[in-house]
Amino acid sequence: MKIEALFTLLLTTMAGYSQTTPNTINNYKYVLVPHRFDFQKSDDQYALNTTTKSLLEQKGFNVYWTDDVLPPSLAGNKCAALQTEVTQRKAMFTTNLTLVLKDCLGNIVFKGKEGRSREKEFYVAYDEAMKDAFTSLNATPYNYDSTLTVQSQPQQGRPQQTQPQQSQPQTQAPPQSQSQPQSQIPPTNPGPVTGILYAQSIPNGYQLIDLSPKKIMTLLKTSQPDFYLARTDAAGGAPTGVVFKKDGQWLLEYYKDDKLISQKLDIKF
Repeated sequence: MKIEALFTLLLTTMAGYSQTTPNTINNYKYVLVPHRFDFQKSDDQYALNTTTKSLLEQKGFNVYWTDDVLPPSLAGNKCAALQTEVTQRKAMFTTNLTLVLKDCLGNIVFKGKEGRSREKEFYVAYDEAMKDAFTSLNATPYNYDSTLTVQSQPQQGRPQQTQPQQSQPQTQAPPQSQSQPQSQIPPTNPGPVTGILYAQSIPNGYQLIDLSPKKIMTLLKTSQPDFYLARTDAAGGAPTGVVFKKDGQWLLEYYKDDKLISQKLDIKF
């Protein structure tokens, strides 16, 4: 009952915040761009990602690759940046692209019109379609207002602040109230790894963090593309295993009690 009440309070708080402060592109100073969109077969295929990054910079955003060394204000709070997605609608004689900007929780903040090109040469077609897709964003006024900074991360922290207040009247309540919320965030105790994980580049691979931000695991590079050794530094965390991409989905696999466990991961690079 306590967890249900806490969850209801969180939803009410978030709803009240969204009503008073509309989430628009003016809330954001930073934008992150991946080296590869979901439909691409290689990094920066047809120079599409470079074009996207350049067009966002021309709009006035501070734009970084997802594996760049980020400024402290952004490295400590990925929710301060918009996440860039480009989707493709397949058609016989046209290249069709749509620009989508999302917040750190996956909510759409901006979605532009579908950009189109009838060019047959791929590089020209993708460049033309992307620039056409940006006409919607270019027509949207943008003026970053630091007073409208998105507070998604503090909202994540509010339940943790309310837990001691609810657990104080009961002497046996604190251990329960502390262990249950941890299962909703990627855990330090054994259990499924859930929620969005953000990959931060390190010399030998990536470290995955959640929205806290808290380090969940380390991905160590191997000789195979999209195949990593997974290591959890926290005691009692998810067992050491492997993380790899299969059919467009990231998977974590490890053994527990001699049984192979496979979990889907939502990783943002």
